[in-house]
Amino acid sequence: MSEGLKSQGRLLPLIIATGLFMENLDSTVLSTALPTIARDFGTSPIYLKLTLTSYLLSLAIFIPTSGWMADRFGARTVFRAAIVVFGLGSIACGLSSNLTELVASRIVQGMGGAMMTPVGRLIILKTTPKHDLVNAMMWLTLPALLGPLSGPPLGGFITTYFHWRLIFWINIPIAVLGIVLASLYVPNVREDERRPFDLVGFLILAPGLVALIGGATLSGLDVVPASVNIGLAVAGLALIGLYVHHAGRVANPLIELRLLRFPTFRAAIGGGFLFRIGVGATPFLLALYFQLGFDFSPFQSGLLTLATGAGAMAMKALAGPILRRLGFRRVLTWNAVLSSCLVAAPALFHAGMPVLLISLTLLAAGFTRSLQFTSINTAGVSDIPPELMGRVTSMTSVLQELAGSVGVSIAALALETSMHLNGASHLTAPVFPPVFLMIGVIAMTSGLIFLTLPRNVGSELLAPAPVPRTPAAAE
Repeated sequence: MSEGLKSQGRLLPLIIATGLFMENLDSTVLSTALPTIARDFGTSPIYLKLTLTSYLLSLAIFIPTSGWMADRFGARTVFRAAIVVFGLGSIACGLSSNLTELVASRIVQGMGGAMMTPVGRLIILKTTPKHDLVNAMMWLTLPALLGPLSGPPLGGFITTYFHWRLIFWINIPIAVLGIVLASLYVPNVREDERRPFDLVGFLILAPGLVALIGGATLSGLDVVPASVNIGLAVAGLALIGLYVHHAGRVANPLIELRLLRFPTFRAAIGGGFLFRIGVGATPFLLALYFQLGFDFSPFQSGLLTLATGAGAMAMKALAGPILRRLGFRRVLTWNAVLSSCLVAAPALFHAGMPVLLISLTLLAAGFTRSLQFTSINTAGVSDIPPELMGRVTSMTSVLQELAGSVGVSIAALALETSMHLNGASHLTAPVFPPVFLMIGVIAMTSGLIFLTLPRNVGSELLAPAPVPRTPAAAE
């Protein structure tokens, strides 16, 4: 690494985090506004899951192209272009007049986000030595946590006292700032050897993901017959199976499945996917629970969920010392159990419960969740050679977004089922507790996978930075 890149220190992760901030702000603001948007569009709040899953699915489809584009055009060039596309999608969201237009605009946003976050993360991985990776990841995600921290109260305030359309315009000044800073300070890194783009793999995998997640998302909605949903899911699984066969036969597949031969990465992928299913459903459920179950305003709901972001923010300064003290395996295993219990904890919330107690529970949930994400993201790359980091970024990013989409789809379907079992015609407070318990159990199963990790996993990432030896020290 050049001295110029080393000297940037914390600046580069903070600049890259501009993109993460926009994405996290956008998703948390939107979750708070879902019930209000549903009323304006004259539809059920459960249908608004389409605005979340369409965005996540768009991310999953286009993320695999990000690594190739970064190598072809340079990471800085792609990062800036991605911010522009995301900003244009935000403008389109703010101008949408019905659910169809909003979903289409969210897909455009997803196309931008698909390039923005993984390429930014790739820049950090390629320019940071392993012994600095924990700190770099901490600084990378710290400003991004401002999104979940400020998003709920900001979105709730705008939705309650102004209009929900305004929340999408918040991204525009942030996008402009990101473009300027990226132009000035982000290196245009790329691989010396350019890989060919796996067009065949893309044409197999993309429709496979659309069919599989589309079938799951449409389940429980009176949009298409159940037989069509099942057919979509089966077709999606078949195409994904065909892609697995294809990926094993070509030298440079779109998603490099051979990375799964690395045990630590395989465990991080499997455990992380299960954990993110539970966590990914939480913002969607909490916004509906507080507003439709407790009759809170969007602003009140946003202020409550602010605690989750605050807990995540507080953890970032402590993640390094905790991991150095306890090690990755112990943290990943036991924190998975603790964090999953806190994912399920809203099942105990009720209308007469003190607001302070609800806030403290969500604060603890954000605290443990942030520690788990940092541990998964960092430990997963501990046994990956530097030349494969670009492929790792694509694969992990795809699975992260798919897990979020699956989580929202499962939660929405579970809400429909709970409504039916409760004999309710609309969402009320008693509908939600079984759903929170279910997603908590799903997240907790990740601990069984992390338990298989070796005790010293990621130890080289927790070692202190080497001190350069001077001639005097050498003597």
